[in-house]
Amino acid sequence: MADKLFNGENIIEQLRHGIAKFELVSSPVSSISSPSVFNAFSTSFPADNSCRFFARIGPSLGGGSPATKKVEQYSVQRVTGDGRCLFRALVKGMAFNKGIALSSREERDDADELRMAVKEVLCDNAKDRQRYEEALVAITVEESLKRYCQRIQRPDFWGGESELLVLSRLCGQPIVVYIPEHEHRKGGRGSGFILIAEYGSELRKGSGKGKPRKVVRLLYSGRNHYDLLV
Repeated sequence: MADKLFNGENIIEQLRHGIAKFELVSSPVSSISSPSVFNAFSTSFPADNSCRFFARIGPSLGGGSPATKKVEQYSVQRVTGDGRCLFRALVKGMAFNKGIALSSREERDDADELRMAVKEVLCDNAKDRQRYEEALVAITVEESLKRYCQRIQRPDFWGGESELLVLSRLCGQPIVVYIPEHEHRKGGRGSGFILIAEYGSELRKGSGKGKPRKVVRLLYSGRNHYDLLV
């Protein structure tokens, strides 16, 4: 069954659209999240055959590629592209959900506060840091944590998945990320938006005394830029 779901063409398609998911494990065991639909691929370092790693490719959010997902319609609220765009879009969306309009200066200042909140959690508090293991893994795949902690102090630091993983939990905020339909359709057509990632989905329903939270919808474009969808 797994071979049928994830053959070579499907894997290439997932990689092309940026939706393939990988896990690094020390042995070719079944997936924790979905044992029946993962393939295991192994490789080894030439100099040390005792050190082997396996990468598993799993199903994307909601199944299928962006080309087959439901197209949704929203209005785009543009966000200044000054390196803070992810944080700007997020504070703009949270304020919008409360019926608050931020000035450009307020938006910038609040965006910087969000960025520094991520820095405090991941860089300044070892105990808190362990609560955000997914974010740490995403960071250290590309660079050392020390280097990351140096970069995130800069106001032009570009946020991405690691920061969304932290902020959805830290702010108690469900966040959904979309891509433009025209960027992932043959011929470049389409004016809608396709969902590619979701963070803090459990917060939509609320828990205990907590009230359900309105979703903030972000638009990620091929220019490495985030805008707000409303």
